[in-house]
Amino acid sequence: MVIRWLSENKYAAGLLLVLRVYLGWQWLSAGWHKLGGFDASGFLKGAIGTPVIDRATNELVYPTFTAFLEHVALPNAKIINVVIPIGECLVGLGLIVGALTATAAFFGLLMNFMFMFAGTVSTNPWLMLFGMIVVVAGTNAGKYGVDYFALPFLRKTFQKMKGRGDNGGINNRTIPR
Repeated sequence: MVIRWLSENKYAAGLLLVLRVYLGWQWLSAGWHKLGGFDASGFLKGAIGTPVIDRATNELVYPTFTAFLEHVALPNAKIINVVIPIGECLVGLGLIVGALTATAAFFGLLMNFMFMFAGTVSTNPWLMLFGMIVVVAGTNAGKYGVDYFALPFLRKTFQKMKGRGDNGGINNRTIPR
């Protein structure tokens, strides 16, 4: 019932507009501050050096993620230094203007989970909660935004491409037998 209200109701779309603009502003401002000169290597080294550990067993809670940070992310910190700020800015812009809103919220959630796996709490739980609401609402979250115009256009475009298939635009039903 709540999911249906979030995904179909025009009043919910208005509330989602406020929620997504707030969420988008949080992402945009976080990314904007990092665009000038961001270096993730210190954060990555800290996350590797003091990973999330189960106090009862002294075992890593996210061993696979810690290994990813150590063997993939840290050696590629220069790429991470570019991808994180640009990703945060794009998520923020997508949410603020309502363009590919659910997709932007999804990628925001993905980054929030990565930060949480690394042991950072900060505002991530709030951003995750709000991001999940936007994702659950789906297209209704962008009803008052660019999605109102963009999603029908994209649907039409993909339907045309789907109808074309792999046979160069010839529909199998129109081939004489």
